[in-house]
Amino acid sequence: MAAPSVSVQGVIEPLNSCLTKLGFEVYPLKVGWYNSVLSPSFHLPYHDETLAVVVLSTPAMFDQAFLPFLEQRGVQRPSDPIDQCVQHCVSTAVQRVREETSPELKVDVRYDYELLPSRKPKFLAQTAAHVSGAAFYYQQSVVTDQPWAGKKMFGVCIHPRLGGWFAIRALLVFEGVTVGSELVQPAPPDCVPSREDRIKLLEAFNFHWQDWSYRDIIPSEQIYSERQKEYFSTPPAQRLTLLTTWGFFPKDEAQPNLSPHTQSQANGHG
Repeated sequence: MAAPSVSVQGVIEPLNSCLTKLGFEVYPLKVGWYNSVLSPSFHLPYHDETLAVVVLSTPAMFDQAFLPFLEQRGVQRPSDPIDQCVQHCVSTAVQRVREETSPELKVDVRYDYELLPSRKPKFLAQTAAHVSGAAFYYQQSVVTDQPWAGKKMFGVCIHPRLGGWFAIRALLVFEGVTVGSELVQPAPPDCVPSREDRIKLLEAFNFHWQDWSYRDIIPSEQIYSERQKEYFSTPPAQRLTLLTTWGFFPKDEAQPNLSPHTQSQANGHG
C-alpha cells in the first residue's frame, strides 16, 4: 500500500519515544542498502527505496524493559522471556507509529530469532546493523594476511559506544513507505581499525565467546549488570528457574519448557 504522507521522521520519532526510554536504539535504512551487499537468496522482497529500521537493545534494556515486563505481564511458555519482552515493546512502538501516521500502515516485523520455511533467518541482523551505520560488522574479510590458514571465522558487530554489549533484536520494514535523498547512508564507525585488534576480536569471539571478552574490545559506555550477566550466562532451559529464584514466579511454575530456539541460544548472545 502506498503511504506517500509518511516520512522518515514520522516513523523514527514515535519509535524513539516508545523505545529509547526502554533501553533500545533505532536506526533507519533503505532496503536497497541491505540487498546490495547480499546474494539474491537473502534479499528482502521490497523496492530499494523502502524504509526499514533496525532495532538494537542496550544494556539498559534489561532493567528498563525486561524486569518490568516480567513483573507486569509474566511470560507465556514455551517462548523465550527476552523474545516475548522485545516483541511486546516493538509491537507497542509500531502501534504508536500507526496512531501518528496511518492506521493502515503495513509493517513487516522480523525478529532476530525467526526463521523462514527454508530455515534461513528472516533477516541477517549483523548486515542490517552495518548498513544502517549502527555498528561495524567485522568479518574475516576485513583482516589482511589472515593467520587462520583457511579456517572459517564468524564475524561480529561492534557498536561505537557499547562495544559488544548490545544485541540486534528486530528489523521493521515499512511497506509502501519510500524515501529518497533525505536518507543518506552513514558509514558505520570503524572502532577496531588495526589488524592486530581485529584478529584479537575475531579470535575472542570465535574461540572464547563464553568469557565475553570480545565485548570489551573497546571501552564501553555501558556494560551488562552482574544480574544481567548471570541471566545470559545461564543455559536457556534453566532461565525460568533462575527467574523464580529472583522472585518472579511461584516455584511450581518454573519447570524448564522452552522452545527449540531458546535451547539453541547457548552462546549467550544477549
